[in-house]
Amino acid sequence: MSFPNDRPRRLRASPPLRRLVAQTRLAAADLVLPVFVKAGLTEPVAVPSMPGVQQHSLESLRKAALEAVSVGVGGLMVFGIPAQKDATGSGADAEDGIVQQALRVLDAEVGSELVLMADLCLCEYTDHGHCGPLGGEGATATVDNDATLVRYAQVAVAQVAAGAAVIAPSGMMDGQVGAIRAALDAAGFADRAILAYSAKYASAFYGPFRDAAESAPAFGDRRTYQMDPANSDEALREVRADLEQGADLVMVKPAGPYLDIVRRVADAVDVPVAAYQVSGEMAMIEAAAATGGIDRDRAIEESLVAIRRAGADIVVTYWATEVADRLTLGTSAPASG
Repeated sequence: MSFPNDRPRRLRASPPLRRLVAQTRLAAADLVLPVFVKAGLTEPVAVPSMPGVQQHSLESLRKAALEAVSVGVGGLMVFGIPAQKDATGSGADAEDGIVQQALRVLDAEVGSELVLMADLCLCEYTDHGHCGPLGGEGATATVDNDATLVRYAQVAVAQVAAGAAVIAPSGMMDGQVGAIRAALDAAGFADRAILAYSAKYASAFYGPFRDAAESAPAFGDRRTYQMDPANSDEALREVRADLEQGADLVMVKPAGPYLDIVRRVADAVDVPVAAYQVSGEMAMIEAAAATGGIDRDRAIEESLVAIRRAGADIVVTYWATEVADRLTLGTSAPASG
């Protein structure tokens, strides 16, 4: 009987040995927690389609930020839900806008301990739910790209003035990074970074997010500005354009269904790459775990390791605080089969 000379199983023999030779590692500092803050709330409100996620009041947001800091989470990404909406999303850059209020609270409380990121889009603030002012009339109206760039520039300045260290434009408008970079530099904020949602796909996995952010479009969809899921090369074109315009980091969204794009982008650039594990990815794992079909904690960590293995330096995930807590305590889910 012939026995194998090559025995890869030797390096899998025990948990300490597997940890020692692991090629991909999760770290709390690599995780960014997305948070929703809604104007007028005095208590947080649960988002039914996203277990464990809340629309925060300013006070509950402050507490969530402190919890994230305590376990070493790397950053917070803030999304706002205003009290009033209109055609141009005027609440997005208002002095008393909900994100500006939240950033001032967070900057004072945790600004020196984690990275404060502000998502920059208008879909939460417009009464039509699209990502910028519209051109045309009725159901055939489309987002006016260049008018939207003017608004994005105004919002970016308002957000950094309130305390954002990183601006994260997510509207997928042509030229958005360049417009924001020019506005920030002109306003004296040349030191603030831009995390570009460079490859944001028109995905079916955003449904629960739109519940949380109250941002579903009133008509049509966002396929005229978000990327076609069928396309891969186009992602690299978008990334190159954003870098040429001054992006400091780039992001792929969603993460899990687009690991090939994460890998291609990571191979093509020499800046940090982020990937957003979106609401639908979270909801699927939570739903499968609720039926007993999968081990919840192991599935969460495996999904995050896969995103890191594909090339992401930063992972935006709704489980950031929970996973960071386990990593800090050394109680990660066992990697057994």
